[in-house]
Amino acid sequence: MAGPALDVSQLSRRFEQRQILDHLDLRVAQGELVAIVGESGSGKSTLLNLIAGLDQPDAGSIRIDGQDLASLDDDARTRLRRAQLGFVFQSFHILPHLRIGQNIELPLVLLGIDAGERRQRVAELLDAVGLADRVGSLPRQLSGGELQRVAVARALVHRPVLVLADEPTGNLDAETAALVMRLLAAQIRGRGAAGVLVTHSAAAAALADRVLLLRQGHLHPQVPDAR
Repeated sequence: MAGPALDVSQLSRRFEQRQILDHLDLRVAQGELVAIVGESGSGKSTLLNLIAGLDQPDAGSIRIDGQDLASLDDDARTRLRRAQLGFVFQSFHILPHLRIGQNIELPLVLLGIDAGERRQRVAELLDAVGLADRVGSLPRQLSGGELQRVAVARALVHRPVLVLADEPTGNLDAETAALVMRLLAAQIRGRGAAGVLVTHSAAAAALADRVLLLRQGHLHPQVPDAR
């Protein structure tokens, strides 16, 4: 049986006199979406940065698809991020001077995928997020919700092992946020990626397979409210 797509073990991180993460464990399977909630300052962004290899833990290990981040130098971590991770942010980070198709295509260009394959994958993802007719549009011609759907497509076009989503609905109205979250969850599950969602939104978290509360450096299962 294959191991988890993400395996975080005994992870600790301290800033000055404050212990942010304290021997934290997290495992996420392929096709699983896990939401992490918690108060501001609880360490959610720190955890994402560590998983992405943008920061180094004081102790513990992070394995992505079996690869231990601690065994990689800076260049190798950059290559792993480029090939194995997808990112969706609160701010869309869509490049304004590139057309929508070009924005989605960018991860494939960086990976050296040939042009024919790039076109095929971009068309497939644009169709999946309901924007097949916007391939040649500029970002300024799209709404916020449409731009976040573009960001979802870009995060998945290179077929990553793990998708990290940091408050992906934070700039959207409730109806648009629900649409984007349903789309993100469906695409992660349907493509067999693992997903880690950091959010303050109870509605967004409710679409995850598991919800974990980050508190005092540890992750705790959150029991859904009775309806």
